[in-house]
Amino acid sequence: MGRHKPKKKRKGLKIFLIVLLVLVAGIVAYGYSIYHNLSKAANAVHSPIDRTPEVNRPSDLELSKKEPFSVLMLGVDEREGDKGRSDTMIVITVNPKSQSMEMLSIPRDTRVEIVGNGTVEKINHAYARGGVEMSMNTVEKFLDIPIDYYVKMNMEGFQEIVDAVGGVTVKNDLDFTQDGHHFAVGELNLDGKEALSYSRMRKNDARGDFGRQMRQRQVIQGVINKGANISALWKYDDVLKALSKNVETNISFDEMKSIQKNYADARHNLEQIQIEGSGATIDGLWYYVVPDEERVKVQNKLKEHLELK
Repeated sequence: MGRHKPKKKRKGLKIFLIVLLVLVAGIVAYGYSIYHNLSKAANAVHSPIDRTPEVNRPSDLELSKKEPFSVLMLGVDEREGDKGRSDTMIVITVNPKSQSMEMLSIPRDTRVEIVGNGTVEKINHAYARGGVEMSMNTVEKFLDIPIDYYVKMNMEGFQEIVDAVGGVTVKNDLDFTQDGHHFAVGELNLDGKEALSYSRMRKNDARGDFGRQMRQRQVIQGVINKGANISALWKYDDVLKALSKNVETNISFDEMKSIQKNYADARHNLEQIQIEGSGATIDGLWYYVVPDEERVKVQNKLKEHLELK
């Protein structure tokens, strides 16, 4: 009887190895499927832009060397027959050494020089005048920092992205109702429609555009956190479809992989920056006017985070 035991052990080990091999093969195949679909989606949203920057870097950005970079996020309401305006303009700087991100919302009524158009008007007009290129150049000149990348998002389709990641969690500090949705004070779990309404409200907030910007940043951070969570892998197909339909960016798939590899931890330390100014009516139009000293203060903070000083 004793002589048969090793054979049984070997047979048990063989079965175990076969089962393990099947599982590994399945995981590898699933991983390849994810990789293939990620690559396909990245190529679908990739939209390179050829422009002459207003602010140049001392040398070309190298993500492999973990150099800090910047992104301009444009939330655009595009309607049929109308190019639309970028009602949401957020600059994000990412520094992997300090493992931190800084997020600056630029009020859409901010009075600036529209670079390439020869006018001084509201900053959200830059997109209507000259699309992504004019928006990037205008923001570069306003903040005096290089804008390395852009991400343009269709705000109407943003709710699809929120739903694809399974909703977002926010901490609301103001009781209000918007588009038939009631938002109580406290921690809220929002689906796509609710998140879009939550991030759009400004008329019933004494903080005006700043309150709206804060809510937008909360929703964006919620999407980033959910998208980076391992559970999102099981919903990746829905996420990729939503992104493919509603997002454009000049970040290539290889650059996305480098960012995921070298910069992912920065999302855990996000500082939100506010640029101070005041309202003024000029030539019959209302503007948000930022004093030069405030603009320089914000410029210096962003330059320091980008290690440009």
